[in-house]
Amino acid sequence: METVTANQIKTRGVSILEDKLAQVPELVITVRGRERFVVMDIENYNYLRECELAAALREVRADYQTGKYVSESVDEHLEKLAQ
Repeated sequence: METVTANQIKTRGVSILEDKLAQVPELVITVRGRERFVVMDIENYNYLRECELAAALREVRADYQTGKYVSESVDEHLEKLAQ
């Protein structure tokens, strides 16, 4: 994965992120030689969020079909959480 140092961002600003993200979908920002952050453009981020939501929906539907759920009132649920 392409990397950018914190110092490069300090000297060049956001323009280095824009330049690099035009070539690759994600960047790793390193601080003192250690990977610390991942940066991506908003379209890529929104796509990943949609993928996560779709996976969660598939998981919930599978749980529902196999009976892995509990049907209870709000009060019963809150009581369980309080324990």
